[in-house]
Amino acid sequence: MDANQIQPHMEVVGSNGQHFAIVDHVEGDAIKLTKDAQGQHHYLPLDWVANVDQVVHLNLPGDQAMRQWLTTPPAH
Repeated sequence: MDANQIQPHMEVVGSNGQHFAIVDHVEGDAIKLTKDAQGQHHYLPLDWVANVDQVVHLNLPGDQAMRQWLTTPPAH
């Protein structure tokens, strides 16, 4: 997976096909997501990305990703 394939405003889906987020941009080794309803950004490690086509596909279900996502960028 090439992180350059991940573009702003791409949809993010879990391994179960569930849409749950939109990409803001790639920041270091993580995907920064657009703000949620509470105005909070979340981060997904690039290690969670299974593949990228028109959307970003994760290697774990969306609900699990939401339980484990970060609220600050991961340390490099």
